[in-house]
Amino acid sequence: MSSHSTAATMELEKKLTFADVVDWGKLMMWLFLCSDAMSFGGLLAAYAAVRYQDNTWPNPLEVLGINLTALMTFILIVSSVTMVKALASIQNGDRKGLCRYLFLTVLGGLFFLGCQAYEWTHLIHGGLSAYGHAFGSFFFILTGFHGLHVTGGVIYNSIILYLGKKGRYSANRYMQVEIAGLYWHFVDLVWILIFTFVYLIPPAEQAVSG
Repeated sequence: MSSHSTAATMELEKKLTFADVVDWGKLMMWLFLCSDAMSFGGLLAAYAAVRYQDNTWPNPLEVLGINLTALMTFILIVSSVTMVKALASIQNGDRKGLCRYLFLTVLGGLFFLGCQAYEWTHLIHGGLSAYGHAFGSFFFILTGFHGLHVTGGVIYNSIILYLGKKGRYSANRYMQVEIAGLYWHFVDLVWILIFTFVYLIPPAEQAVSG
């Protein structure tokens, strides 16, 4: 490499700023997700601590059931896949594919929220309360907090879908879609943890006897 090209490269590196190499939107989303992960982590840790010390903790499979929630989990996982397909579509310049898969993602989120509303109504009518046993309190806090995140994600992706239909994104301009995808995948991952800890794992003594 000639001294001239080396000097030009060094001069270019001097001109590059932090904003040139880091996308602020993506960085802010990662910071938000890290702080949000600590919030969910704290709730799950508190849930585990209280559950471990409570000998009267019910078997969630008997109280909550599993069929509807398993379907909700499957739909949310599928919506995460369609989010990936939406990003891949716009990266390839396919705006129709972006809108189609984003619509399916939003639809999956709405289906999840509808099922959660039905589940809450059914459980409340069945006697489960946030003011009785700690199990009910943690159930409504954890699933409700996550439901708020799903609602936010549905609104977020609906806005991205609207902008996509307006031609806002292209193969060279898709960062907002990628940022929305980061949020939606986080929501999906958190639900898998909640589903596992709250719905699937029986109390220790029942697990051993079983």
